[in-house]
Amino acid sequence: MNGPAKRNYRLRVWRQKNGRSAGKFVEYEAKDIPSDASFLEMLDIVNEDLNARNEDPVAFDHDCREGICGMCSLVIDGTPHGPNRATTTCQLYMRHFADGQTIVIEPFRAAAFPVLRDLVVDRSALDRIQQAGGFISVRTGAAQDANNLPIPKQDADKAMDAAACIQCGACVAACPNASAMLFLAARVSHFALLPQGQPERSSRVLKMLAKHDEEGFGNCRNHYECEAVCPAEISALFIAKLNREYVMAETKNVVVGQKQPAHGGAG
Repeated sequence: MNGPAKRNYRLRVWRQKNGRSAGKFVEYEAKDIPSDASFLEMLDIVNEDLNARNEDPVAFDHDCREGICGMCSLVIDGTPHGPNRATTTCQLYMRHFADGQTIVIEPFRAAAFPVLRDLVVDRSALDRIQQAGGFISVRTGAAQDANNLPIPKQDADKAMDAAACIQCGACVAACPNASAMLFLAARVSHFALLPQGQPERSSRVLKMLAKHDEEGFGNCRNHYECEAVCPAEISALFIAKLNREYVMAETKNVVVGQKQPAHGGAG
């Protein structure tokens, strides 16, 4: 029985020793790659060849390789995660690339995502945004208590859609302004739609937006590139909800006489 077809590719890979050194594209030959290999498996094969030749392997982020963790973060031929919609890099397969094709691979590009080495970037800025307000303080009980607080199905469905964000940062890499608003909107909307998220509802959006700006992300200008590349298919409509949450929080500050944060809104 014949195995999967083998293909050859020419790779142009971004190589950079660290964040302080200059980087450049280096060409490699990826030979005898099974068509059913994933993109990361293809890079594994290339790295095995580099190791055999005593050359430094290409550094890239990965973890679960199941499209869940959000660790894989490559720009492939100019598109974060590659040409397939609703697909993470680790779930992209080489059968989607023609035999002999030249593939350009580079890291996510954003001021808030500094390059650590080669294709690896520091995305901890997203963690700090989450830590600024992406949590709840109420006790939610155990699993058997879930039905004690009925939630309308429409709200539950929307909250689950927002919670699907895997925090990969593709929205930032695709946005001309390097904005993280789709990520932020998903986090804020997830909690705003549920009763457990109400105690910190106003402070959450203000704190997370302030941290977003502090980390150096740009503002939203409705290019919708974020929605197009999101592997979880998070809707840009959540950014509209983020704007409403922000306006309501600011209005509440004015009513109670609190100082307003210096921010121009989400979009």
